[in-house]
Amino acid sequence: MIKIYTNKAPEAVGPYSQAIVSGGMVYTSGQIAIDPVTNTITATTIEEQAEQVMKNLAAILDTAGSSFDKAVKTTCFLADMGDFAAFNEVYAKYFTEKPARSCVAVKTLPKNVLVEVEVIAETSL
Repeated sequence: MIKIYTNKAPEAVGPYSQAIVSGGMVYTSGQIAIDPVTNTITATTIEEQAEQVMKNLAAILDTAGSSFDKAVKTTCFLADMGDFAAFNEVYAKYFTEKPARSCVAVKTLPKNVLVEVEVIAETSL
């Protein structure tokens, strides 16, 4: 098991790792729209927050020897299912290989963000 850390993605906001590599797979923790440079959430729309989430995931996947095209499963959490179509527009730009996915609306997300995404992907580590 390898713990993944990069300063190009936000620090964990709790007692967990950004990702873990095990058995040829990387399992990311859920990423929210925290800008790793400022450690704040500056994005306000679902599109802006989704873009920041994807940047954070890209940094973690890269550090773990993986990428969006190696994703096999994602789990997406939305604060409002009314944002589903707008979120999908951003998501589709990154997950072009169309991995398996679950997408649910939840009552509240950490720091009251609009979206959180976690990924399971193949890795070369």
